[in-house]
Amino acid sequence: MTPVPKRILPVIAISQFAGTSVWFAINAVMADLQRSVALPASAVGWLTAAVQVGFILGTFGFALLSIADRFSPRKVFLVCSLFAAALALATALLPPQYGTLLALRFLTGIALAGIYPVGMKIAAGWFAHGLGWALGVLVGALVLGNALPFGLRALGAQWSWQAVMLAVAAVAAGGGVLMAVFVPDGPHLAPAARITPRALGVIWHDRKVRASAFGYFGHMWELYAFFVLIPAIVALRWQGAAASWWVAAAMAVGGLACVIGGALVRRVGGARVAGFQLASSGLCGLLAPWMLDAPLPLWGAWLLWWGATVSGDSPQFSALTAANAPRAMVGSVLTFVNAIGFTLSVGTITLFAAMASVWPLAQVLPWLAVGPAIGLLFLRPLWRS
Repeated sequence: MTPVPKRILPVIAISQFAGTSVWFAINAVMADLQRSVALPASAVGWLTAAVQVGFILGTFGFALLSIADRFSPRKVFLVCSLFAAALALATALLPPQYGTLLALRFLTGIALAGIYPVGMKIAAGWFAHGLGWALGVLVGALVLGNALPFGLRALGAQWSWQAVMLAVAAVAAGGGVLMAVFVPDGPHLAPAARITPRALGVIWHDRKVRASAFGYFGHMWELYAFFVLIPAIVALRWQGAAASWWVAAAMAVGGLACVIGGALVRRVGGARVAGFQLASSGLCGLLAPWMLDAPLPLWGAWLLWWGATVSGDSPQFSALTAANAPRAMVGSVLTFVNAIGFTLSVGTITLFAAMASVWPLAQVLPWLAVGPAIGLLFLRPLWRS
């Protein structure tokens, strides 16, 4: 067996972290944008949903055209990271019109389809064994990347929103260069199987695949809608740099939860790790009407626990689905499951952003628990076994 150089996983994780920093970049400067541009209250939902739609279509496009098989995955990662950086640069330099921002966000989603999944493929080329641990680290890096723009907004409290976008562009470009220079193609790199629609039948008819897939769908109902609402939750107590720090912390702690969850899998099983975190995040949503007005230490613990558990189950659902799917259709099953999950997130992002613009958060947040409740119901067969 070819030994894996010690630098490989850290470099892939850092590159993934840097490349995915563009995902929520516009959300980190949304308050600045709404002060300078007459954006509707629902803009944050639609701009975030545009990224999701681009990511879904980009993922299918990359898979159907076998882009990461025809070309070196690390070169695809580099090109897409530079493309994402160029889009962030364009966001900073072009007049901030709503239609332009929507188009740039959609294209950012397409770029991310060549960063997040391709980064996973690069890792699979090196880790024929122990991919579960690597998956936890890489999804954790993704979550940290999502939080980075809020951290930059906090560090540069006096910066213009354009400066924040320029910083994100530099980080994303650096991640692509880092991957291209320091991570060669792995010895276990294999071409992906062709996408087959028969995988849709497997998702429903195979009992174990259905359990993990619908658990994931419940997770996706909540995850991105919660990310969109975190700034509104924090704004009830904090403003300025302090608010950005709290948002960044609430998102970033999920990366740590991904890594810890991956380490616990061998002891208690992936389904139990995912089930516990799914139940915890759902409970946090149900407790929201009381926690929003709780004393600061309790409020902070609640928000950070919610941020940890809403993300921490992500790698376990992917690992469970991959483990339970028929060997010949693993790639197809994962592609369709991810596409359905992200499509669901488009609906919940826009739905909850619209609800939050009309109703108090105390009335909106408990509805996030609907997804975890349904997900736990489907996940139960795997949890029991």
